[in-house]
This record gives sequence, C-alpha cells and structure tokens, in this order.
Amino acid sequence: MVDLWTISEASFEPRRLRHNETVFTVGNGYLGTRGAFEEAYPGDQRTTFVHGVFDNLPIFFSELVNFPDWLELEIILAGEHFDLAEGKLLSFERHLDLRNGLLTRTLRWRSPAGRTTRMEFRRFASLADVHAACLQATLTPEDYSGKIEFRSGLDGGTDNLSFKHWDWLGQGTEDQTCWLHLRTHSSQIEAAMAVRLQVESGAAVATENWDVHAHPTLACSTDAEPGQTVRLEKIVSIFTGRDTQDPLSAARKKLASLTGRNWDALWREHAKAWKEEWRRCDVVIEGDDEAQLAIRFNIYHLLIAGPRYDEHVNIGAKTLSGYGYRGHAFWDTEIFMLPFFTFTRPEIARNLLSYRYHNLPGAREKAAENGFKGAQYPWESAGDGREVTPTWVPNPNDRTRMIRIWTGDIEIHISADIAFAAWQYWTASHDEEFLVERGAEIILETARFWASRAEWNQKRGDYEFKDVIGPDEYHDHVDNNAYTNLMARWHLRLARSIVDWLKEHHPAKAARLFEKIDLKEDNLERWQQIADHIYRPVNPKTGLIEQFEGYFKRKDVSLESLEPRNESAQSLFGIDGANEVQIIKQPDVAMLMYLLPGELEPAYAKVNYDYYTERTDLTFGSSLGPSIQAIMATRLGTPGQAYENFIRAARADLEDVRGNAGDGIHGASAGGLWQAVVFGFGGLQISDEGWTLTPKLPAHWKRLAFKFVWRGEEVKVDLKGEDGAGH
Repeated sequence: MVDLWTISEASFEPRRLRHNETVFTVGNGYLGTRGAFEEAYPGDQRTTFVHGVFDNLPIFFSELVNFPDWLELEIILAGEHFDLAEGKLLSFERHLDLRNGLLTRTLRWRSPAGRTTRMEFRRFASLADVHAACLQATLTPEDYSGKIEFRSGLDGGTDNLSFKHWDWLGQGTEDQTCWLHLRTHSSQIEAAMAVRLQVESGAAVATENWDVHAHPTLACSTDAEPGQTVRLEKIVSIFTGRDTQDPLSAARKKLASLTGRNWDALWREHAKAWKEEWRRCDVVIEGDDEAQLAIRFNIYHLLIAGPRYDEHVNIGAKTLSGYGYRGHAFWDTEIFMLPFFTFTRPEIARNLLSYRYHNLPGAREKAAENGFKGAQYPWESAGDGREVTPTWVPNPNDRTRMIRIWTGDIEIHISADIAFAAWQYWTASHDEEFLVERGAEIILETARFWASRAEWNQKRGDYEFKDVIGPDEYHDHVDNNAYTNLMARWHLRLARSIVDWLKEHHPAKAARLFEKIDLKEDNLERWQQIADHIYRPVNPKTGLIEQFEGYFKRKDVSLESLEPRNESAQSLFGIDGANEVQIIKQPDVAMLMYLLPGELEPAYAKVNYDYYTERTDLTFGSSLGPSIQAIMATRLGTPGQAYENFIRAARADLEDVRGNAGDGIHGASAGGLWQAVVFGFGGLQISDEGWTLTPKLPAHWKRLAFKFVWRGEEVKVDLKGEDGAGH
C-alpha cells in the first residue's frame, strides 16, 4: 500500500544531492534546515536560515544569512571516520514524514577496513517551541567491537556560498553543553545558539569539551560490542536579536529549561502541534496517489515557511530551503502563497500582510526616489522593505559580462498584487481591525502611487503605463501591459470603495488616517477619473486582449517547433531574442482573468485562454504559470489541459522538472498547487457577498475534501463522484 504521507528515497544518488537537500528540508516557520547529511558529503549545501536575519552582500545587496551548522556530527568507528564518499553503502533509505516533519535516514555502511555498522539518523525542528531543534543518531556495530566517538557542536565558520556574514562575539563550553554568540557584519543582528549532547550506551561514556575558536565542540566516546546500540541526542536552541535584546541569555536559558526533557518529551509536544496543523489544512484526494502525496508535500513546505509569531517577515520565493533569490520576497507571496494561509491559517496571513504594512516607509521611499507619490513596493524585498533587486548580475554563459536586471525598476504590478492580497484577506476574514489599522493604509498609499505613475495619452484620450514589465518577464520595457493596466484600474476603484466604507463604518478612524496620509476629496476624484480612462487593450472584433502594446506585431513562433528541448525559450533565443517573439514566460492574461474575472467579458475568456496557452512556455518557463493555467482550464471546460498543468505544478520540486530545485522550494508553485485544487477543481470562488462552489473534479478522482475558513467559521467541503457533486 502506498504511504500517502511520506516522501521517500530508496537509494543514495549523489547526482541528486542538492535536489534532495531541498526536498527533505525541516522547519517550523522560524527556521529552515536543508536535508544535508549530519556527517557531511562533498558538494553539499549545509544551511539553516532564520526568518528576517538578512545581511548585505555586494551585487545582491541583501541575503538571508546561513546560520552556524547545528547538524554537524563527526562519527569515528573503531578508528575509522564514517564517510559515505568512502567505504561501501550496503543499504540506504530516507523518509520525510509529512504528518510531523520527522526526517529519518537509515543505512548500513561497511568501512574501508571491512567493519559494518547499522545507523539511523532522525531530526525535527520543533513546531511546539520554534527556538528548539533536535537530532538523534543511533549506531549498532554488526561485526566488530571497539570505540565509538562523536564530535559535535556549533560550526560558526559557515558561509553563504563563500561569503561570510558573521562576526564572532563569544563562546563557551560547560559539562555537556556549548554555546556560540555572533553578529552579522552590516545589519548588526546578533544570534546565539546553545547545544546539549547526550550519549546513551551500555558502557561508560567519556566526555570532553573543545573550546575551538568559532567552533565550540563536544566530544563523547564509549565502547560497543557487536549488536550493542549507542544513541546520541543533540538538542539546540536558537535566538536572534530580532527575538530578544539578549539572545545569548535566551538561548542558554532555553537549553537549561529543556534539561530532563529528552527527545521523547519534546517530540510529543511537536507531534501534537503538527496534528492540529493538518486538522486545519489537509487536503484529501482519493483516486490519484501522485496528486495526494504532491499536495501534502507542498502544503508541508508552506507550513514550515509560514511565520506564526513574527509579523515583520515575509516568505521568500524559495522559502527557507535554499539560496535561490537570496531569501528575497516577491509577488510570489501575496498572489500565490498567501491565499493558502488566508483560507486555512488566517493568523499567518495576517502576519505576512503586516510585514507589508510595517514596510510602508520603504515603499514610500522608493516611490519618492522614482519621482512618484504614495507607496511603490519593491519588486524584491528583504528585511526592511527597501528595494533589494540586484541591478546587475553576472552572465552565467560569460562571466566577463554583466546582465542588467530591470525588474526592480519597472516591474510595478507588485503594488496592486499586495493590495489584492489585502482585499482578499479582508473579504475572507472580515478582520476589521486589520483593515482599519493597516490594510486600508496599504491600499490607499499604493493607489496614490498608481495615480502618480499614470500618464495621459493626448492622442488616444486615455491614461497609460509606459516602460513596464508584466508578469511575463520574457518581455521588458513594454507599454500598457494588460495585467498591469487593469490591475491598476481595479486597484484605484477598490481604494475609492475602501474610503467610502471607512467613512461609513469608522468615521473617526477614517478621519485620522486621511489626515495622516494627507488624502483629500480631490485625490479621490482624480483616482476615479484615471480608473475610468485607463487604456484597455481589447480587440473588439476578436475579443483578444493584447498582452502589451505591440505584442501582436512580434514574431509568432510555434513552441512545437522548438522541440525537443530541455531549456526555456529565453535560453534558446537569448534575452534580446525572446523579447522579439510572442512566446511568453507565464500567462499574464490568464492570470488577469483568474484574479479579476469581471474585467473581461465572459464570451472573450476562452479565445484569450486558447491564444495565450499556445504561446506560453509552461514546461520550462516560470514555475508560477502551470497552476494558474490549471485553474483557468478547469473553469473554461478543458479538463485535459487542467490536469496536465496541475501535474506539471505537482512535479515542480518532487521531480525537479526545471532542474533548479536544488536552489530551494518553488514556494509560489506550492501555493499555486493548493489554489489549483481548491479554486480550480474544487470550484471555490469568493466575493463580497459570500462564497460559492462549482466543482469540476478530474474524471479519475473519487473524492476531494478540504477545509477553509470563512469569516471566522471553518467550512468543510467533501466532494465525491465524477461530476464533482458533493457538499
């Protein structure tokens, strides 16, 4: 019987090392630790990232900082170092239990000298106490007797792909514990970690403390006979200056409080917390084992990235699972990941949106620097909400040349995306406190930016947005991108309705807010006037929306003519070449139809979907595209295409379909997959008036069940049968 809760690896394949490190990441919404081996392996990426701990780096400006390695465990068996790169691996299995975030690795290893040892490694990052993580190693000699030695501690020599961010402040060892105190170079964030090591054996255990600079180490040794088990437990506590003024004291106190609470006690609390998460968030699919396992895998990775106790952090595009995009947050959070939290864990959604509220000063600063009013959110955001998109990056094909990155300058739709997420959260939650105290200010200040950014086209008699990049990043420096224009129009109209709502329901607070942001009635009148006259590029004869002005004049190249291939169209044509053809990275118009179904006449939806689907690089373009295509295909009655794109999204990380999963989880694809199930096949749609279900299950699905939260009440959906009828 297939285990639909476990991601498994039946053999060790070094070529998949980095990919599987990503897949087997453990985390708890505070930290994420990649699935590197405890004993290390050549070429591995041993990273632990903690939300919000960024430091500056040339070119990339700011990146999440790799924490000291708490996994490290040197094992010496009768004088021989355990190393999978040497000796012979007789058996190997690795399992990630999605129910509880437990990562287990079991193996039998024969040393170069011919000694055979059975080993099991287990680890988890506590969901019940996010500042604690646990590791356990169990060793059993099979055909020899001798000394078993462990050397483990905290390796402060870690770097970010060769760049070191930490300055040493102090360290110490005492009994079976050690601690390390560091501070980042430029952001000046302190961090402290403390570790306790315990070894259980049938023989006496000798211990030593090695006070090595920046690498305090605990050493334990014991004797073992064939068939006799030796077990090591390592518990680590982690705090930063973002959590407390004295992270070192907090880390040491936390570790001391865990004295006497071994793995089993910590595990029970952790497993209980996970049980509650899955009670609220699980999706059940019967009749499709691949889909069932994939949706749970992607939900797991969303849950271990979602900040439960911190409203000053966001989720990066690669979550906390890899170096990709240096931990920066994009529109991926608000449009792709945040709906999952909005409808299952609204507390986390509120934290993520609050991050944008707290970073309004950075957005206002960017708008002002660009000569605009209001708040312009950065395309890439890190610690303080200022723009951190690199301006230049090395050309991967020619390291002597640099590539200019324009997204931070002109991919402006993110401000409307954030407003949309705030509106969606408000619609689903009716969290008035958030809307009044935070959400309204986000929506109004970003609306002010749109009004400032719009340009009047005297010849046509309308407003336009020139020199932009839409979601389709194969085409830059375009005018009147349809997604950008119509999201801006929707946004300006939303802002006007929010003002009216505030005046009616919270007049005193509305007055204070309007005074704070200097919002006057003539501002609102101008917003309405701009919204009513924004250029809308629709061909009245065909019903086609032109993705951007001049798109239809670009060379029309068939994607089929490029096959066979294993790289994106942009890689084949080059950056400039891709800009000259109609092939697109991701479907702007389909995304627009999904988010704002009222912006396009229903009769025109199918013709636009068909036209742009033929031209979208869904296999090798953006990982953000397939899930949205799946939803639109479901709504437009093309179930074959819907399921094809759903599976494409489902395999993004599990099968590494784009060859870059080693950089970290595709967080947007994970969130998009949940949306494809719930909003696509499940048919959930929401509006100010309420929610509706129009399910369209794949023919082979026997059942689809999920829950969502609607204005404080949990709604259970259980759909059965080929027609999706259910309750």
